[in-house]
Amino acid sequence: MDPANRLRLSPDGALEGDVAALGRLLASARRVVALTGAGLSVESGIPDFRSAGGLWSAFDPMEYATRSCFARSPGKAWELYRALGAAIAGREPNAGHLALARLERAGLLAGIVTQNVDGLHQAAGSETVLEIHGEGRHLTCPGCGSVEPLSAAHLEPGPPPPCAGCGSPLRPNVVLFEEPVREMPRVRELVALADAMLVVGTSTDVAPAGYLPEDVLAGGGSLVEFNLAPTRRTAAGLGPSGFFVEGPVARTLPAGADAALGARAGETA
Repeated sequence: MDPANRLRLSPDGALEGDVAALGRLLASARRVVALTGAGLSVESGIPDFRSAGGLWSAFDPMEYATRSCFARSPGKAWELYRALGAAIAGREPNAGHLALARLERAGLLAGIVTQNVDGLHQAAGSETVLEIHGEGRHLTCPGCGSVEPLSAAHLEPGPPPPCAGCGSPLRPNVVLFEEPVREMPRVRELVALADAMLVVGTSTDVAPAGYLPEDVLAGGGSLVEFNLAPTRRTAAGLGPSGFFVEGPVARTLPAGADAALGARAGETA
């Protein structure tokens, strides 16, 4: 990609490169949407499931995280669910989450499509958040459909917690393997008119979320990728005015938001 469209943090923590052009792109776009992944939550202390030391290194997802595993052996599935609950319990939004919420409040971000289940976008103040993999803040009953908040008591060792209404074993309100992702009609509607997408903390390797940047590019739009290092998405192209912003997203994303808000202020001055 054009080196001019690659930004990175300087030793003193400032964003180096054509930050003003990045700000103008986001401030002038017809619709900006964000796609977020595990790299954003990592900076709040939640390990990436797929990385070394993540959940999938301790629990084979095809053995513990499938719908059929829960149906066959809820107790076994709950070994994973308790580890998931412990991983996200008590975590707080980081500066990257807060930056996205600022952009939405300013009218510069139409909404967020997230692959994360931790609820940190909502905790940061974001309102339009489409959680395609579900959310881990509640438990749901496959028997009667009731939903209740996840509590610390649910994470204590023991049998799967039963539904108060029908007695069936509860499960987290997340998407398991063998289940379809959620919210896709709303996701498609949100992305349909987007001419810019923030790709934050995700390699976009996992379907169907990985197809969404392609939809923006197919419509002539551009991507602004915030990641620690270049990905296959970077190499595949970020569109006519795209940017790759390298570094920890909890530091680079606030700088990008500042640039967009500054450009908007300049337009209206």
